[in-house]
Amino acid sequence: MKKLMVFTLLAIFSYAREFIGKVPLVEKANQVHYTGSHLNSPELLHNILYYQKWGGLFTYLQVHWFRTIFAATIVGVLIVFLLHYLIIGPKRFSHEGKKYYIFSLFMRIVHWVAALAFVIIIPTGLIMIYGKYFGGGDFVLTARYLHSIGTVIFIIAVIPMFLVWAVPMLLSLDDFKWLIMAGGYLSKGKVVVPVCKFNAGQKLWFWVATLGGFLMIITGAMMYFQDFDIYIIKSLGYDQIDVIRIAAIVHNLFGVIVLAMFVTHLYMSIFAIKGSLDSMITGYKSEDEVSHMHNAFFERKLKGRECKDCN
Repeated sequence: MKKLMVFTLLAIFSYAREFIGKVPLVEKANQVHYTGSHLNSPELLHNILYYQKWGGLFTYLQVHWFRTIFAATIVGVLIVFLLHYLIIGPKRFSHEGKKYYIFSLFMRIVHWVAALAFVIIIPTGLIMIYGKYFGGGDFVLTARYLHSIGTVIFIIAVIPMFLVWAVPMLLSLDDFKWLIMAGGYLSKGKVVVPVCKFNAGQKLWFWVATLGGFLMIITGAMMYFQDFDIYIIKSLGYDQIDVIRIAAIVHNLFGVIVLAMFVTHLYMSIFAIKGSLDSMITGYKSEDEVSHMHNAFFERKLKGRECKDCN
């Protein structure tokens, strides 16, 4: 038996000698390193050597933190609002009597187009974050495609939304009063809130959705197209793969803020004030709601006065 084993090993070695140096140890890469690429050789080799510059942070956040942060944000925000609903409860206003025209048809259309975009972008983004728990494959790939479609829809809405609401959404002294009294949301009864048409919470969400939205579009485009050349960035000493890693980190971190603010906006619109969402359908708010939740606007209307954020 020993002789047979030795003979077999010698035969295999003798046969293998014919191929040593002729057969590659690994198959050649199928990807073509075409001229002009900013992701392939030689930058690819350079970034492997200097992986720790941004690669280590990116991988660490991807593996250990992003999923945890998103989950904690969702659970934390939902718990806070559930407690608010159970302890404080929603505010109820009469929808009878005089009504005030708050939102024009154009404003409402822009709002609902942006809302549609967020309804697509946020769930599909979470599916990609937790892709492995969905089994990956076609389901996650479809979510990625829908995420891109939602982004296009948002691009259509964000520019007119910014142009229409940028001035009314500037902070005023009334907003600091709103912050001090938490908008009256910590009171079980009706409270007179001295703000105009938009409160500080709505203004904060606007700036997160617009300026933050532009940032999300830019970083998302960097990850989607990947192979691009921006001279200013390269002149600062950043390689292409560095830019993509930074874009992914920024995109995910700001995505947490957008997620928290979006869920907050939903709660305030649907649950915190009963019937509040109707104003984005009809354009009108009842006098009872306006006189309490937008008292500065109400008082100015009674006196026939206007202000920059009441237009």
